[in-house]
Amino acid sequence: MPRGTRDGMAGGAAEQRRLAAVVEGWLGRPVLVVGDAMLDEWRFAESDRLCREAPAPVLTLRRRISAAGGAANTAVNVAALGGRAVLVAPVGADVAGDELHDCLDRAGVWDRTVAQPGRPTPVKRRMLAGNQILLREDSGDADDALDDDGVARLLTALDCATEELRAAGGEAPTLVVCDYGLGALSAAVRAWLVTHRERYATVALDAHDLADWRGLAPTVVTPSFAEATRLLARAAGTRPAPGAGLHLDHPDGDPADGPSELTVGVSPGGTLAHHAAHRPGPTNPTGEPTAGEGRVAMTGDGLTVTGTGVTVNATAGEGVDRAVLAESRLAELRAHTGADVVAVTLDTEGAVVGGADGEPRRSHSTPVPASHAVGAGDAYLAAMTLALAADAPLPTAAQLAQLAATITVSDTGTCVCRREDLLVALDAPVGRAGHRALVGTDELAAIVAEHRRAGRAIVFTNGCFDVLHRGHVRYLEQARALGDLLVVAVNSDGSVRRLKGPDRPVNPVEDRIALLAALVCVDHVVVFEEDSPAELIETVRPDVYVKGGDYPPEMVPEAPLVRRLGGQVRTLGYVPDRSTSAIIDRIRAHGQEPHEDTSLTPEPS
Repeated sequence: MPRGTRDGMAGGAAEQRRLAAVVEGWLGRPVLVVGDAMLDEWRFAESDRLCREAPAPVLTLRRRISAAGGAANTAVNVAALGGRAVLVAPVGADVAGDELHDCLDRAGVWDRTVAQPGRPTPVKRRMLAGNQILLREDSGDADDALDDDGVARLLTALDCATEELRAAGGEAPTLVVCDYGLGALSAAVRAWLVTHRERYATVALDAHDLADWRGLAPTVVTPSFAEATRLLARAAGTRPAPGAGLHLDHPDGDPADGPSELTVGVSPGGTLAHHAAHRPGPTNPTGEPTAGEGRVAMTGDGLTVTGTGVTVNATAGEGVDRAVLAESRLAELRAHTGADVVAVTLDTEGAVVGGADGEPRRSHSTPVPASHAVGAGDAYLAAMTLALAADAPLPTAAQLAQLAATITVSDTGTCVCRREDLLVALDAPVGRAGHRALVGTDELAAIVAEHRRAGRAIVFTNGCFDVLHRGHVRYLEQARALGDLLVVAVNSDGSVRRLKGPDRPVNPVEDRIALLAALVCVDHVVVFEEDSPAELIETVRPDVYVKGGDYPPEMVPEAPLVRRLGGQVRTLGYVPDRSTSAIIDRIRAHGQEPHEDTSLTPEPS
């Protein structure tokens, strides 16, 4: 192999190790997410005929999925990437709100949302046939603003969550603001965040309307191309004095339109070349069209924007490279937002990122169906924020953010990037070397939720495992073969004493879990204090619950609970004459046998 090729491969491997080290370094970092939380609902249907009343397809619903959306999905991504995520947001006292709470619990997000009776939880409902989104129904808008009591309770929750994170992590937490114009972040809430800015080490801002947030001085802002264009158009002719705040008046008829989504690809069935060849005319603009808004025109040189709306006219500035335009205006965007870093997302074209050094960084994405890219911007924001909070250099943060957004778009649904998937994409070890077998109950719930979202079957078993022997190993190997993830719950020392007597356990829990964690067939070990694993079963909701013994599953005490939760119960026989009690009895019997005094017997040569 030529030396240059070897050097290039070595350099690439070193770069991936460096990126992986950043991912490992942000593990457990405290992040407070505040803003507009919503529920994403996906309805998958089939259609093979048109209805008689109109030329419309008749849909038969086959499957329904709910997921956290908006600020809630950003918090879920922070947790999935390994951060310690807390969400503060108003949530309605309704069915959608209950589902959103469940989504947060499954993801391991600390749910500090504030109930708002009479104010519905924002929902985005998508109806699909095949892989094509046929329609989207949105509920929740800026008219659902919080009342004075709701604002007061939200501010209290913000203050308490900030202190809770500081106390838990021993450092100033990171703040992520997700303002999608749905009423969660009123002027009073924005003023509170600006006033208390010094309580947060790193601040990330994703706002539909950046003009509202100049006083926040965020570390990073992540506008879409259309959001950045809106800000520049409003600021035309206005230059902020050094150190002075900038307020841009909102023009009449400039409505909020909810969260933007980073589209990492093109629409179903299309390609980049196809879309370039069939560029829509003035009646079908690109960007983020919003009813009732004017258009922003780009000139042919790619450097000028005019107008007050957010919709980019596709025919104005024909052939203009949006990346070139974004790069040329990064300094202005930093000045108008007060941010250290500006990352302008460019849909199918990736992103352009700029910092204080004035050097633009370019990243690229992979074309995918639009239904695969919902929420990819949340993954981008979460990874960018965690990387900057971990003091990663800006080029590294930009690389990890784009990678996180890109690897989430493999299937239809709301995008979530898992830490393990990010490490796999970096060719980093995520097996035994990068795998923490011993986990707590809260962390286990998040881990199981991630695997379940990926369609993996969860197997659960429990026991004392006082003296690990061949029978245990075969039993655990058989249990692991029944699914994709094996969770072993181990009785604490106190629990073992209550079950087995005062002379047990022989080995303390630290030794018992260390041996179990060393087995390749065991994915995660969790300790429980109770005599029964019922609470853990409620948390894990296993697909398969396994017990050792030759009796039928109906005799397992936990069987009714497991079946009520939708799982099945299996019993596996032990290896004959291999049991902890029998081994302990033999050892004790051996210790009590008289031994010949061999102190004077010469040792064999």
